[in-house]
Amino acid sequence: MREFLRNTRLSLVFIIIFVGTLLGQSFVGFIYNNEELVQHGQPSIDYVEFVTTSAFIVDVAENWQSEFLQFFLFILATIWFIQKGSPESKKPGDEGVGSDEDQLVGPHSRPDSPRWARVRGMRLWIYSNSLLLVMGGIFLLSWFAQSLAGHIVSNEENAQHGMPPETWGAYVVSAEFWNRTLQNWQSEFLAVGAMVAFSIYLRQRGSSESKPVGMPHHSSSEESQ
Repeated sequence: MREFLRNTRLSLVFIIIFVGTLLGQSFVGFIYNNEELVQHGQPSIDYVEFVTTSAFIVDVAENWQSEFLQFFLFILATIWFIQKGSPESKKPGDEGVGSDEDQLVGPHSRPDSPRWARVRGMRLWIYSNSLLLVMGGIFLLSWFAQSLAGHIVSNEENAQHGMPPETWGAYVVSAEFWNRTLQNWQSEFLAVGAMVAFSIYLRQRGSSESKPVGMPHHSSSEESQ
């Protein structure tokens, strides 16, 4: 158990932080929601009822979909695009998916390579693109959950103002939906772009996301290996 904890600390730390912040969001959102209900002369609701409301679900899903879209596009872009000097990029000249020999697949696989890396056909293609497929799938599911929950919230607000309900199709092309969505997307893309650019010239000693402190600006971390 001690070895397991030592070898998985990075994942465990972020799982703990994730759970903590999600719980924090739910409690703060619960208090804020009941304050809003009281101000409008409506009865407050309990915590379990709040975390199953569309208002809470849309806020959570809205953030999840933007995060997974960010990583989906970053993974895809780093296959073909290079940023010289950034540890987030491959070396110039290494663009593309690489040869079977470079990727250790098929006849070039090692005895300890994953089983699906040693085969050919559809299984190899799926495993070769599994990270992108999973990230893209989670993004689409989160986006769909956001759109469904947001649609319900929007129609509840329409009812409060005496307006007719709108269809899901009308909601997902509405300015309200895309205003919420693009607010998150632009911040995610800014953060990724800043990380790629800043890591060329700035360092954090000991971090795998940084080049060694003394490495020249024009070199990527791969060039030191």
